[in-house]
Amino acid sequence: MDRTHNQLNGAEAVVRMLEAHGVTHVFGLCGDTSLPLYDALARLDHGITHVLTRDERSAAYMADGYARVTGKVGVCEGPSGGGATYILPGLVESNESSVPVLAITTDVPVSARGHFPLTELDQTTLYRPLTKWNKVIDTVGEIPQTMRTAFRAMTTGKPGTAHIGLPYDVQKQPAPDAKIWAQPEHGRYPAWRPGANPAEIGRAAQAILSAKLPVFVCGGGVVISGAESALAALAESLNAPVCTTISGQGSLSDDHPLMVGVVGANGGVVQTREVLSKADLVVFIGCRAGSTSTEHRTVPGPGVPIVHIDIDPMVISCNYQTEVGIVADARLALEALGEAVGAGLDGRFDGAGDGAALAKTARDGKRADFAALAASTDSPVKPEAVIDALNRLLPDNAVLVADPGTPCPYVSAHYRQKRAGRQVITNRAQGALGYSMSAAVGAWFGRPDATVLSLMGDGSFGFTVGELETIRRFNVPLKMIVFSNSVFGWIKASQKAGYEERYFSVDFNRTDHAAVARAYGVEAWTVDDPAKLDETIRAALAHDGPALIDVISQPLQDTAAPVSQWMG
Repeated sequence: MDRTHNQLNGAEAVVRMLEAHGVTHVFGLCGDTSLPLYDALARLDHGITHVLTRDERSAAYMADGYARVTGKVGVCEGPSGGGATYILPGLVESNESSVPVLAITTDVPVSARGHFPLTELDQTTLYRPLTKWNKVIDTVGEIPQTMRTAFRAMTTGKPGTAHIGLPYDVQKQPAPDAKIWAQPEHGRYPAWRPGANPAEIGRAAQAILSAKLPVFVCGGGVVISGAESALAALAESLNAPVCTTISGQGSLSDDHPLMVGVVGANGGVVQTREVLSKADLVVFIGCRAGSTSTEHRTVPGPGVPIVHIDIDPMVISCNYQTEVGIVADARLALEALGEAVGAGLDGRFDGAGDGAALAKTARDGKRADFAALAASTDSPVKPEAVIDALNRLLPDNAVLVADPGTPCPYVSAHYRQKRAGRQVITNRAQGALGYSMSAAVGAWFGRPDATVLSLMGDGSFGFTVGELETIRRFNVPLKMIVFSNSVFGWIKASQKAGYEERYFSVDFNRTDHAAVARAYGVEAWTVDDPAKLDETIRAALAHDGPALIDVISQPLQDTAAPVSQWMG
C-alpha cells in the first residue's frame, strides 16, 4: 500500500521527488546500501521504469544518452564504495558535455561514519571537483530541498551533473513533514534561459555585416538549446557557411546548402579546413573553441576577428581574443542576432562572399574523396564502406551513437545526418571507450520510436560486453556494429605518426563478436567482404530485436582516417 506524503520514509521521499520532477527512467545497479531505495521503488506506484544494468559506468552512460535525446534530466543510481567510484566516469563525461545527469549513490549510515564500515569513502570530496553540484545528505529532512536544488543546478545556466549521497539510515528514517513538490521547468533543460545583452547583440551584428565572409562554427550548445531554426534563418540571411564541431553535428542537416560539415583535428578534412581559412570573421556558437575543433588554435589562425556566443563566460576569449562576447543561451542569442542582422541587411556592402557556393565546393570535394574509398572492394573492409552503407540504408529518424575510437572520425567526417537536431552522439569530453553501447540503450529508452545504432571498436566492445544481457533482458531493438581490427587503433596510429612505428602493447587477439552476441541471445552476423555489407545491414535493420554485425575491418593505423595529426 502506498503511503501519504506525511508518512514517508527517506527512500520513499526520494522516489516521490523524482516522480515530481517528471522522471520516468532510472538506470542503476543494486547494492547493500541501496536496499531501502529499492524497496521503495518496488512498493510505491510511481510510473518510473528501473533499468538494472551490469555495471555502474553503464548506468551513467545510459542516463547520458537518455538525457541527450529527450531534453530531460537523466538519472542513474548505484551503491556505496566501488559503486560510487564506478559511476563517476559517466558523470564526468556528462558534466563536461553540458548534459544534466543526476547520480544518486547510496552510502554507509551516518551513525557509522568514522567507525571503518565496509565501503565507506568520502563521497562529498570524491564528487566535488567533477560535478556541477554535489551533496551527501545528513538528515532525512534535507531530502526534498536537496532534490530540488540538484535539479535546479543541472538544468539552469550551463547544464551539468549533480550527485546526491544517500546514507542507509537516512533512507529508513521517517520523513513526516516531507514537502514533496518540484519546480516544473527543472525536469527539462535548458531551463530559465538567460538572454543576450542588447548592446553586445548590436556590436556582433555590426561586425558580421561588415565581414565579407563570416563563417559560423557551431558546438553542442546549438543542439542543446534547440537553436537549429534560429541558426538556419541567420545563416541563410547572410549566405554564410556553417561548420560544426563533433558535438555540434545536427546544427543543420548535412544536406543544407550552407552546411560545410565537421571541422577540426578529428573529422575535419582539407576541404572543410579551406572554408575556415577563407573566413574574415568567425562566429563560435555554443562551443569552447578547444584543441580538437580548432586544431590547437591554428584554424582559424591568429588575427581573425571572433564573435563568441556561449552560456559559459569562462570559455569566451579563453583561446582567442574576442571582438564581441555574448553570454547567453544560444537560441535566444541567435534569435536576437537574427533580428539585428535582418534590420541591417539593406545597408550591407556589395562584394560579400558566396557562402553557399563555398560550402558546396567543400561538400562536393569531401564526398568525392570519400566515395573513392567507400567503393573499395578490399578486405579487410574499409570503415568508409560501412559509413557509406549507413548513409544509404538508415532511416531519417536514426540515432547513431559512436564510440570515440575507430568510429568517431568517420562518423564526424562522412555520416550524412538527414535532419537537424540531436541524432549523432559521441562522448567527446573525456573520450572513454565503452560508451556507445550503453549510451545507445539509454537513447532508445528515451526515443523508442527511432532506429538506434551503436558503433564501436572491438576495444570498446570489451569494456561493455556485459550489457548485451541487459539489452536482451529488455529486448532493446538496438543495432550494433563492431569494427573488429584487434587493436587499440587510435593509440597505434599515434605511435605510427609520432613514434616511428614503435608499436607497444596496443594489439590483442581477435574476438568472434558475433559468437559472443549469440551467446547472449542477440542475433549476429560477421562480415569480411564489403560486397556483403548492404544485405547484412538490411537484415539487421529488419530484425525485430537486438542485432550485432561484426565487421572485420581495416586497422586504424592503415586507414585514411580524417584525423589531421595522421594526415600530415
